[in-house]
Amino acid sequence: MAAERDQVGLTTEEFGPFVSGLDYPMFVVTTASGGHEAGCLVGFTTQASIDPPRMLVCLSERNRTFEVAQGARFLAVHVLEPDQHELADLFGGATGDELDKFERCTWHPGPGGVPLLDDCPTRFVGRVLEKLVLGDHTGFLLQPLVEHQGAADQSLTYQQVRDVQAGHPA
Repeated sequence: MAAERDQVGLTTEEFGPFVSGLDYPMFVVTTASGGHEAGCLVGFTTQASIDPPRMLVCLSERNRTFEVAQGARFLAVHVLEPDQHELADLFGGATGDELDKFERCTWHPGPGGVPLLDDCPTRFVGRVLEKLVLGDHTGFLLQPLVEHQGAADQSLTYQQVRDVQAGHPA
């Protein structure tokens, strides 16, 4: 039976208790391509290399940001501060299929037209180097290009946004 389990792997329900108590930093990832802007709340993001610097951003294949990112050369990764729950709710609880999120916040275009959120000064713009299919998410490997460092020394975390009702199922 154990050998059989090694081949099949855990189900989502079996693995859920392991990850449910973890507290990931949350980011808003924005992009632009084909005359469209998009952005979403992302928790599956990690530094992937020190030298050269690389960041891996995983986008759900079910949301509009993923669709727009397919044709994008750049993604912007914005750090959310603990008091930015409303911004997390906008980018995590609403879908760009139904409303223009960027009409509800202040931003300006960065490289390649990627939206840079004015209320998130701790961010970077990264060039998309590779896309990796990782189950129901696709990983975008980014080369950081432009960074604007704000004063954030803490970030909004997954446990702090558990009440956000997703605009799209994960």
